[in-house]
Amino acid sequence: MADSPSILIIGAGELGTAVLEALSKHPKRNNGKIAILLRQSTISTQDPEKKKQNEYLQSLGASFEAGDLANDSAAQLAQVFSRYHTVISCSGFGLPAGTQIKLSQAVLEAGTPRYLPWQWGIDYDAVGAGSAQDLFDEQLQVRSLLRAQQKTDWVIVSTGLFMSFLFLPAFGVVDLKERKLRALGSWDAKLSLTTARDIGRMAAEVAYDPRDVSHQVVYIAGDTVTYSQVAELVQRRFGGEWTRELWDAEFLKTKLAEKPDDVMLKYTNVWAVGRGVAWDMEKTLNGQRGIELQGLESYLREMPDLE
Repeated sequence: MADSPSILIIGAGELGTAVLEALSKHPKRNNGKIAILLRQSTISTQDPEKKKQNEYLQSLGASFEAGDLANDSAAQLAQVFSRYHTVISCSGFGLPAGTQIKLSQAVLEAGTPRYLPWQWGIDYDAVGAGSAQDLFDEQLQVRSLLRAQQKTDWVIVSTGLFMSFLFLPAFGVVDLKERKLRALGSWDAKLSLTTARDIGRMAAEVAYDPRDVSHQVVYIAGDTVTYSQVAELVQRRFGGEWTRELWDAEFLKTKLAEKPDDVMLKYTNVWAVGRGVAWDMEKTLNGQRGIELQGLESYLREMPDLE
């Protein structure tokens, strides 16, 4: 049996680590090198916490490649990428505008056979250009770059909202401390949710067992729920009194006009419009392959009780 393809993971945050964990124990893996692209300062760090994290990554069989997404040129990154069959990008938050386009250009320049870009999230095709979140326009440009060529196979994994994001007070849907529950757009509007761990599992599935998945967007989700269902599940899990508020599209548009640089408000505006943020579970790759991912009710059970 041939070795599994060599894989380079870009970044080792929550998602990169989840992808590595899933790759390392995937049943279809047969040897095959796994490396992680990190800044040289991270690789050679003396910080005890970062050293501990690096040791954990190495314990899962990963080696390290040095690279700087923000400062290296596409040509420099391409030199590294050319050593690998599959590149999985798990780094995007906080990077300068244009970084995802540069990454994609580097992948194409390297002739990388397979690429899973940083597109873990909503369906940017459905969202369309000119949305409240200007970063999404760059994601559409990445898609155009990839679709304009045939040499590099690419798979975009649309995940919906990261499950943990639902509970960020700044996002607004569930504020545990203030005991507030909000709908973005309407209470009947739907949103798809997936945990970082399960995104890692499905990335590994696409990498090691692609079958006919090629040059396309696929969808995954641990759950697709309405805001009303979110509120009911949260209240049932934690009990007590909760306040419900509706943040409709007009309200959020007004708030964004007052604070045009508020990144989180840009996100909430997109979810309030409601395009490309939810899909039926039957449409998902995990649903089609009979892979059970964690739903919201199960996720809530694992959360600590409120004080």
